[in-house]
Amino acid sequence: MRDRTRYLYLAVIGAVLLGILVGFVWPEAGQALKPLGTGFVALIKMLIGPIIFCTIVLGVGSVSQAAKVGKVGGLALGYFLVMSTVALLIGLVVGNVIHPGEGLRLTDTARQAAEAEAAKGAESGTVDFVLGIIPDTLLSSLTSGSVLQALLVALLTGFALQAMRERGKPILRGVEHLQRLVFRILAMVMWAAPVGAFGAIAAVVGATGIEALKSLAIIMIAFYTTCVLFVGVVLGPLLWLVARINLWSLLRYLGREFLLILSTSSSETALPRLIAKMEHLGVSRTVAGITVPTGYSFNLDGTAIYLTMATLFIATATGSPLELGEQVALLLFMMIASKGAAGVTGAGLATLAGGLQAHRPELVDGVGLIVGIDRFMSEARALTNFAGNAVATVLVGTWTGDFDRERADEVLSGRAPFDESTLIDEDENEGGTTGDRPEPGTGEREMAPA
Repeated sequence: MRDRTRYLYLAVIGAVLLGILVGFVWPEAGQALKPLGTGFVALIKMLIGPIIFCTIVLGVGSVSQAAKVGKVGGLALGYFLVMSTVALLIGLVVGNVIHPGEGLRLTDTARQAAEAEAAKGAESGTVDFVLGIIPDTLLSSLTSGSVLQALLVALLTGFALQAMRERGKPILRGVEHLQRLVFRILAMVMWAAPVGAFGAIAAVVGATGIEALKSLAIIMIAFYTTCVLFVGVVLGPLLWLVARINLWSLLRYLGREFLLILSTSSSETALPRLIAKMEHLGVSRTVAGITVPTGYSFNLDGTAIYLTMATLFIATATGSPLELGEQVALLLFMMIASKGAAGVTGAGLATLAGGLQAHRPELVDGVGLIVGIDRFMSEARALTNFAGNAVATVLVGTWTGDFDRERADEVLSGRAPFDESTLIDEDENEGGTTGDRPEPGTGEREMAPA
């Protein structure tokens, strides 16, 4: 079965190349294929809520002390805050060195596009974001598409099962079987990846063409370079110092997920697989189940870099450069406003426009300058956010003593391959999942018997 999945991802690469060709040669036909990509992303999104729910309920419900969950969440949020700040600073330094946006002019078309994005960005504020975490009903959290709503209900359910002790065992076993079913469905859905990748790439190439890339090549190259530097120079050494894990080995292990994100421009499509692969790597179910979904809303390194460089780009292009103090104040606001935007294609652009509308309205028109290439920059944002969350999961697992280093060596060396057919390690214990391995440093795992 693993051989078949290898052919699947070769098909994805072929579909991406074919989509680029169709988009360039027949742009109208390429744009008409957009529903294929939209449909595939929707198939993945429909499974995110149940996967997060099952993973966190099993992880939290099987832990004997609720304080451990709070420790994991606190460490994760503290790390996310530090890394987002570092990403902002790197973007500021690069943006002030290269001065992107010089020599460009604002057209009427660009102004109209900017007004549309500003309207999107103004639709929600901080209060709306906080209240939006609370679902309408207990079950609607699994169908709303909100990662944070699913996270909240799963945590409440897990703590309730902790309090039930022995009486919660049958429920945990039921959730474990449900998790196995959902991952099986996900493995089936993944076979539609080549079709989704073909439609998504053909549509964006058909709509954008080559001219937009030529006219704005500087900001794109600078942004991609900055993202690569952040991952390689900041995340890489940190991962090695803390966990003794080679960054490039970890990224190679997640290669199929990066390909999936690159073809769909949405990191949400890889969220379920990241949880499964982190558990397989040796991170405990509790840490993976809490850190990954939380990171998708709060650990937005790529988005932070994008907001920084795009703001400086617009300020320069419109002839209204910002003082350093103005840059810092505006970007801190945007960093807060961007929480929850990960995985949604175009959300970074709306956040940028909304932040400028609130603090520097005269700069909003400049958003229209980058509308044409935002889809391509969205891919770099998603890839960087994903890499940051993968590293964060390993780091938090190491700090809490819930990371099996020997297991990681086996996985990264290829001696313990990931089961692409089920996305869970069904053979690790008979009738069990990856989470049945004892958590490093605890000696105990599930309340339910194997």
